[in-house]
Amino acid sequence: MTLTRPKILIIYTGGTIGMIENPVTHALQPFDFTHLIDNVPKIKMLDFEIHNIQFNPPIDSAAMGPSHWSDMAAAIEDNYDNFDGFVVLHGTDTMAFTASALSFMLENLHKPVIITGSQLPIGEVRTDGEENLITALQVAASRDKNGDPMVQEVAILFENYLWRGNRSTKMSADNFNAFKSNNYPPLAKIGLDIHYNEDALYRVPSKRPLKVRYNMDPNVMFINLYPGIPESTLRYLLHTPDLKGIVLKTFGAGNGPMESWFTGAIREAVERGIVILNVTQCVNGGVHSTLYDTGNGLARAGVVSGHDITSEAAITKMMYLFGMGLPSETVKKYLCYSLCGEVTI
Repeated sequence: MTLTRPKILIIYTGGTIGMIENPVTHALQPFDFTHLIDNVPKIKMLDFEIHNIQFNPPIDSAAMGPSHWSDMAAAIEDNYDNFDGFVVLHGTDTMAFTASALSFMLENLHKPVIITGSQLPIGEVRTDGEENLITALQVAASRDKNGDPMVQEVAILFENYLWRGNRSTKMSADNFNAFKSNNYPPLAKIGLDIHYNEDALYRVPSKRPLKVRYNMDPNVMFINLYPGIPESTLRYLLHTPDLKGIVLKTFGAGNGPMESWFTGAIREAVERGIVILNVTQCVNGGVHSTLYDTGNGLARAGVVSGHDITSEAAITKMMYLFGMGLPSETVKKYLCYSLCGEVTI
């Protein structure tokens, strides 16, 4: 591969960014990415060799799931040796889930996988899609002083920032700066230039061949605590058929109700082999299980601390670990480690 003319693969999965207005009906419709240059002529200024793959039909991100993540991972694996980097175009609603899932599925990744999208269609006059796409291509092609890819992980590029994918959360349904990583610094800030935070960039410990894990086990769930949650509701959820893991979204630093029935129900579920991960409902900070009695009680019941992991990373990490066929105790062990920069431990 030549460093003078980067070769980038765009994978269009769907989403607002790929929509243009039909001149006759004025309805939004996906545009043909084989005519990408016609719709975004500025791309010619990059002097990159750009190819594209399109999901047919495009997937609304609200309908995204593990089978689609596998399709994206397969597209990257099939083309991994032939391209310098990858840009995934995706709807914003579940972008952070996809970024987190791919970060686990693409083991030993040492090329950029940059996920981006937009809040307005690329055919709109005020679209943010054109800038996001062009900047994502530039990031995917960027090299460090040694000639290696500057970014060697799954990242989300949106408006003025590049974020680690498995640290990101959608923060706004309306603003162009729609994503943020509340517990990890940006990988890059985009202004007149792209300023990389090289200390924050992830590097795999050793350069091994890419290994893709396709099996993601969906038998996991969120339980979002709220004041007054009935015992019957909690016990009903804890007895969901085929359930293997729960991301328990708790108050503050990892706290739950004080009633004895609550920790008792949780302990019984853990004893049945269900893995429960404690994740805070707060957007900043993390779980500190020993700070308060209620959090300490959950820890004593066998609940694993999620520290500062995002909900999106927590649920997809569980899917990934159970998808490898690991027993519950082994899953609990790996939840206590950072596998690819998703949590501070």
